[in-house]
Amino acid sequence: MEGLRLDGRTAVVTGGAGAIGAAVAGDLTALGARVVVADVDLEGAGRVAAGLARAVPLGVDLAVPESVERFCLAAGDLGLDVDILVHNAGVSIVEPFTESDPAAWELMWRVNLRGPMLMTKLLLPGMLARGWGRLVFVSSDGARAGSGGEGAYAATKAGLFGLAKTLAREAARANVTSNVVCPGPTDTPMLRRVAAAEPGLVEKISRAVPLRRLGTPADVAGLVAYLCTDRAAYITGQTLSVSGGVTMH
Repeated sequence: MEGLRLDGRTAVVTGGAGAIGAAVAGDLTALGARVVVADVDLEGAGRVAAGLARAVPLGVDLAVPESVERFCLAAGDLGLDVDILVHNAGVSIVEPFTESDPAAWELMWRVNLRGPMLMTKLLLPGMLARGWGRLVFVSSDGARAGSGGEGAYAATKAGLFGLAKTLAREAARANVTSNVVCPGPTDTPMLRRVAAAEPGLVEKISRAVPLRRLGTPADVAGLVAYLCTDRAAYITGQTLSVSGGVTMH
């Protein structure tokens, strides 16, 4: 099939050391892109990059604006013209909203929303100038449909919806698309940590999914990678769930 290759393109994947980020980096690499595996965990990013062709690790702390700015400068110093920006990084603290700590809200706001906003502001002009680009924001079905214990997390991730749709309108004439992918229940270390405090939770969640299983990082990565290709050139401003049918729109 034509239009599914990304040869000659450079992609940045934030949260690239995590399960979903690593899967996204792997799929983009398989399609021919050069991938910058970006993460606050530089050692973890290095391990992911080491297993991929044409991948380089680069540290960034999305909670710190100066770190985001240094990251973008470093990418430029490496001669990398970023064509694809996948905002996958995220921080989640699960607790009832009335018991939540506003200090934790601040961390989630910085990493989940402000960091992506700033990085996009710094890297989008290059895409506009070159006349091609892909923005993919990985949010959450918890932000789209609500999720108990994730009030602040859902609020910060929901902010990506408005940002992505606005950018879809503003950047369309330069052939830059902007979309949101919302993972549903996905088998990641983050979910397993939460489930460790409640025996049987994974099985309970799986039974509630129409497809009767948790999602995998590969399930999410497949959609993200597709949205980055030319076959998805006419898809922009959309919010798409990867949830096994939990959410249907």
